[in-house]
Amino acid sequence: MRRRSVVAIAALIAVFALAGLPGPVGSRTASTAVTPAPAAFTNVTIPADSQAPGAEGSADGALRSEGYLDAATALGEPGATVAAPSSRPRVDQPPVPSGEAWKAPKDVLRGQATFYDNGTTAMRLPRGTVVRICGDGGCIERVVNDYGPQKKSRVVDLYRPDFFAICGCGSWSGVTTVTVYVY
Repeated sequence: MRRRSVVAIAALIAVFALAGLPGPVGSRTASTAVTPAPAAFTNVTIPADSQAPGAEGSADGALRSEGYLDAATALGEPGATVAAPSSRPRVDQPPVPSGEAWKAPKDVLRGQATFYDNGTTAMRLPRGTVVRICGDGGCIERVVNDYGPQKKSRVVDLYRPDFFAICGCGSWSGVTTVTVYVY
């Protein structure tokens, strides 16, 4: 036989639990659709050469986003041909501190490089070999992690972003001449 106090406590817990349940959510009747008055909206015309409200002075180049449009910007028709850049811009490299020079490579290879989209650097060298690949656009340091290329005329197959980082050529190119330093 159970004690009366245990039964009373259990009944009290059940009453409090039922009282704590949330009620139904939302309205029981659908609301009517309200159309805003046309006078609530106004047309605003902002001239192209005006500044934003509250802006003081003219924005300098540091505050302007890249590719902004101004009165002198020439817009072309879709599908029209655009002249390719005649040369790749050169970037000054910071000076190398003394004591941090490249050690002498074990071997130097010269030949053709191509790209493919497997995310790897493929050479006919053992995996884990450190190489520095230099082209017209610059140099990159990579670790060989795949075997290839299959054609004997090519020295290295590179991941697409790596290829265009050293190529110094347009996106239409598929082969470039490189020098590979094997360490």
